[in-house]
Amino acid sequence: MALVTTTEMFEKAYTGGYAIGAFNVNNMEIVQGITEAAGELRSPLILQVSAGARKYANHTYLTKLVEAALIENDIPIALHLDHGDDFEICKACIDGGFTSVMIDGSNHSFKENIEITRRVVDYAHERGVVVEGELGKLAGVEDDVNVSAEDASYTHPDEVEEFVSRTNVDSLAIAIGTSHGAYKFKPGHNPVLRFDILDEITKRIPEFPIVLHGASSVSQEYVKIIQENGGNLSDAIGIPEEMLRRAAKSAVCKINIDTDLRLAMTAGIRQVLFKNPAIFDPREYLKVGRSNIKDVVAHKIVNVLGSDGKA
Repeated sequence: MALVTTTEMFEKAYTGGYAIGAFNVNNMEIVQGITEAAGELRSPLILQVSAGARKYANHTYLTKLVEAALIENDIPIALHLDHGDDFEICKACIDGGFTSVMIDGSNHSFKENIEITRRVVDYAHERGVVVEGELGKLAGVEDDVNVSAEDASYTHPDEVEEFVSRTNVDSLAIAIGTSHGAYKFKPGHNPVLRFDILDEITKRIPEFPIVLHGASSVSQEYVKIIQENGGNLSDAIGIPEEMLRRAAKSAVCKINIDTDLRLAMTAGIRQVLFKNPAIFDPREYLKVGRSNIKDVVAHKIVNVLGSDGKA
């Protein structure tokens, strides 16, 4: 099966009351773990690549790994650029075979965000590629994205209609309380997603696909394993899964998950090396990390996204 865009995925997800998981990939084991889980559960899938991943693994290596996954798994897969921060990186990914790109103009003024998003949309649509835009600023750290709590801001519902109509964007990432990274909230703070903002946005742009970034739940099981095997991740807190499931039943058609994959991989590697310090074969510890990735993705598909059996 060839790569697909997210257009049909989102149409089915919106009407079906589920969301598509957008999982970040950085190497072969992560691609394998994600796609094996989705393939076995018959779930549509978005594999997304950040600017940091392209620097680390190289654009060509990543796209060829995804091509291999398409051969091994008969499910619809979209290849998406996560947090493209300028036209050039979006263009490179469009020209390089991606079927979806995100242009993150949230650091610009509203007017400038519209201008840069529209430029990417025009270029992408001429080539059959879809575009995700963003309004609002998520706090937290992920690769090159670093926004302090003071600079974060919720999406303003009164801006979404103009933004969507003037940019012709295909989906919209919004800020309703999610956050990038493993340290999303301070200890003792109860995570709250602003469903009132989501509901108002849905009223303003009905049947339009909404995206949630920074939506990892930060599995305390894996945090504990990391802590017990020489790591230091105290106070790592994520988004409760029941909130994400509620979002997936609404207008949210795409939920981004990255930190949970990093924790799963790290927990597996640390556990093997801490207990067996004589091991030096990378396959011995990477296969455990890969297995953890598969378990996490399977759990998310069934219990959070609700996308199992929807391929």
